[in-house]
Amino acid sequence: MSAPVTVWLNRTYAENVFFIEQLRAAPRPVRVHATHVDPDSPVLATADTAALEPADLTPDAYVAFALDHCVRHRVDVFVPRLHQLAISLHRHEFEAVGTALACPPATAIAAFESKADGYAAMADAGLPTPPWWLVRSAPELVAAVDMIESAGLTACLKPASGAGGEGFRVLTREPFGLHRLAGWDSRVQVDQVAAALEQAARDRPDVSTDLLVMPYLDGPEVSVDCLADLDGTLLAAVGRTKDRRRRSFTTAPRYLEPARQLVEATGMAYLSNVQFRHLHGEPVVIDVNTRPSGGLHQLRLCGLNLPWNAVQLALGERPDTDWTGDPAGIEYTLVSGIQPVLPHRLPPYAREGEELPAGELVH
Repeated sequence: MSAPVTVWLNRTYAENVFFIEQLRAAPRPVRVHATHVDPDSPVLATADTAALEPADLTPDAYVAFALDHCVRHRVDVFVPRLHQLAISLHRHEFEAVGTALACPPATAIAAFESKADGYAAMADAGLPTPPWWLVRSAPELVAAVDMIESAGLTACLKPASGAGGEGFRVLTREPFGLHRLAGWDSRVQVDQVAAALEQAARDRPDVSTDLLVMPYLDGPEVSVDCLADLDGTLLAAVGRTKDRRRRSFTTAPRYLEPARQLVEATGMAYLSNVQFRHLHGEPVVIDVNTRPSGGLHQLRLCGLNLPWNAVQLALGERPDTDWTGDPAGIEYTLVSGIQPVLPHRLPPYAREGEELPAGELVH
């Protein structure tokens, strides 16, 4: 049997317990090492070995920590989530210590560090994007909302940087009422946001508050998971549609072709994710993730194991990404499950690089 491949996941999302499960389903032995600042992260309990990360490091200091960590833990493939851009800028230094990075090149990551920069890059590449406004002040906010509403659409906003749906709000002129306390209401009044921007300008004029305002777009949401090689050639792409509880897959060109164009135009190697919604019935790109999506594991229903395929690429191997059947005929739903965490009584302090038995924590 060949020696296990050591794969390190740093400070990643709890959903990536499923990423780890897919690595364990690989035909070759894989040893998963995970780090986090939260000792209760289920990713730490799922990994073969785990460690607590130092908190509050600058990006450059984190790179130094990561290089040392790769040497101590004999990491073959590093899949970074935290400080992905800074780490990618030092790719050659990681290669020099024997660790391959399974993340896009720095140029591709940098293009999407800001959603505003990302939309501009997509527009330059000829990709379908929604109309959007970058606002930093109350007058800019009100003007953008007026333009959207004059077209008969509803306005929404989100931070110019951030992950997932963090900070997403639907903008409304409707006064607050008790009915708003029922259910899961993501609406916020335009006047409240304008007042908050004015207050921020008075209290912290040196701090920029970048918000994106755009029309609220129709569903279903389609999330295309992509795997590409180092020259940006798309090797696999499958769209996951989300329509309330019902989920399915799509390989429709109206989603996969823009995703291919984006990957090739930016050189988006390894794993990425392109998200679509619809404006007047036509798909538009609303977000691009330069990392594996939290729902990537769902592609196992198509017979794909993209986490392992990305590790293969990092090792210089050519993965087999073919699948049989029509994934568009598969429908499913998601049900949350229980995930373990490590005991509160952690093992005694150990030197960095000294591994403890599986399921225990090394500091």
